[in-house]
Amino acid sequence: MNEVIINKEPVELYKILKFQGWLSSGGEAKNVIADGHVRVNGVVETQKRKKIVCGDVIEFNGVKYTVKLG
Repeated sequence: MNEVIINKEPVELYKILKFQGWLSSGGEAKNVIADGHVRVNGVVETQKRKKIVCGDVIEFNGVKYTVKLG
C-alpha cells in the first residue's frame, strides 16, 4: 500500500489532498471531499476538516494510502 508521511498529527484531510499534489488547491480538495469522492478508513468522508492521524487509510481515485508519522 502507498504511504502518506505527515510531520505532525492531526492533519486536516483537505490539507493532505492538497499538499500531496493530488489536487491543485485547497478549495478543489474541499469540493472533492464534500462531493463524497474520498474515503477514510473505508467510509466515505464528507468532512473537509476531518482530523487525520497515523494509521488512517485514505482512499482517493481508487488508490489507498496509509498515513504514517515521519
